[in-house]
Amino acid sequence: MAKTVYILAAGPLAAKTDAALHLINALTRQGDRVGIFRPLVTDVSDPVARQLIAAATLDQTLDDAVGVTVDTWLAGPDKALSELIVALGTLSARYDAVVVVGSDFTSPIAPIAAAVNARIAANLDAPVLALLDATGPAAQCVLDELSHAHADVLASLTCPLAGDTDWDGIAADLAAPRLHVRTPLRFEYDVAQAARADKQTIVLPESGDDRVLRAAAITLERGTADIVLLGEPDQVRADAARLGVDLSRAHVASMSDEEALTRYATAYAELRKAKGVTLDQAKAKLADPSYWGTMMVKLGEADAMVSGATHTTANTIRPAFEVIKAKPDAGIVSGAFFMCMADQVWLFADPAVNPNPTPADLASIAISSAESAAAFGITPRVAMLSYSTGTSGKGPDVDMVVEATALVHERRPDLAVDGPMQFDAAVDPTVAALKMPGSPVAGQATVFIFPDLDAGNIAYKAVQRTSGATAVGPILQGLNKTVTDLSRGALVDDIVSTIVITAVQAQSS
Repeated sequence: MAKTVYILAAGPLAAKTDAALHLINALTRQGDRVGIFRPLVTDVSDPVARQLIAAATLDQTLDDAVGVTVDTWLAGPDKALSELIVALGTLSARYDAVVVVGSDFTSPIAPIAAAVNARIAANLDAPVLALLDATGPAAQCVLDELSHAHADVLASLTCPLAGDTDWDGIAADLAAPRLHVRTPLRFEYDVAQAARADKQTIVLPESGDDRVLRAAAITLERGTADIVLLGEPDQVRADAARLGVDLSRAHVASMSDEEALTRYATAYAELRKAKGVTLDQAKAKLADPSYWGTMMVKLGEADAMVSGATHTTANTIRPAFEVIKAKPDAGIVSGAFFMCMADQVWLFADPAVNPNPTPADLASIAISSAESAAAFGITPRVAMLSYSTGTSGKGPDVDMVVEATALVHERRPDLAVDGPMQFDAAVDPTVAALKMPGSPVAGQATVFIFPDLDAGNIAYKAVQRTSGATAVGPILQGLNKTVTDLSRGALVDDIVSTIVITAVQAQSS
């Protein structure tokens, strides 16, 4: 991934074009192949981009140096941000470093320019070089907006371009390790890229639901998964035409296929013979699309299944428990949500499956959750949550978390895990320094293990509804193959997100 830097200028003394040229030259002296990006412009013939490409003799066209216009931004900031993330990702694959030059404060968005630039910088995960007029009122406004957006400030210069500005030093700082900003839109992009890199086949058993068909079409268009729809081909084609969506690349598997029915039923009966299941009983089970889809996954004809748009959670996960079963080393199947905060992604477990886990169950949930986090690029630092931090409280509930934490240390000594701890000690460095000094997790946790279903479910909904966080899930952890349950109230975008999350999870199944 290319190094990036976002040059943001405010005030009449700020000469961002000159600063960009100095930085391009410094990066070039380091041996980097450099590109530029103007994320927000008033016109696609942007003079700043043209000037920089010419002055620095960059191997780049104007088209790929320009992001979106101000009019496009005003029509839909989230859509514009998604386009900018993709555009920068394309440039980052071609160059060693990309210098991003922020919008002018004299543009039509001047009153909100600081906030807009800060939000763009955070979503692009680009550290900011802020060029400020030390005597102007805009300086503090810019710094405040950068902090509010959780943007990473690389350096702040006043009266830039003086002879003592160490451009080579600034260029070198870009290579230093840093904490990355991962907004919900950035997480969505990263997951989609991972899905495309190793495309999986996802079976969707609820082809009678228009939301599912629309989501399938979007998934195919984006290239994040191959899709199998359970249903009759003629009906699926008719529904696709009615909805105006392209499902020509989806495979439609008919549940009227007698050969497939016999094959799946025979395999199911063999798997459940200890329970006395006959072939006829197995065929009756296969009348349920969830069982049919699960058998496709079991037999390797699909990599994963996403269901639940029209079926209950029990209807979706019961076949998985019967047929796919838990991994031998997982101990227990559990649920987890990705909580996409303003600047990072957390994982909460288990708010979905296990009401009253034992200490051994909690340890298994913690290990599975750490593995899930790592699979999605989240460095796992696991907090075993309780109403008590360290040895401050006593009682059976605290003892359970103490025992679970010890079991995780015993089973996976390589994991960063600590507990018991309260939520504030897990996320707030100041509280952590007071309550759990020296902890490898406190104050910087990314994976949160709740002591029971009540606590986990209440917490994820409270965070989702009060902080503006995006909750993605639940995913099921610990199964031999991947099955994901949808909410029956899921929107099309929710289903699309669940499919891509499931596809990435299936890569390691």
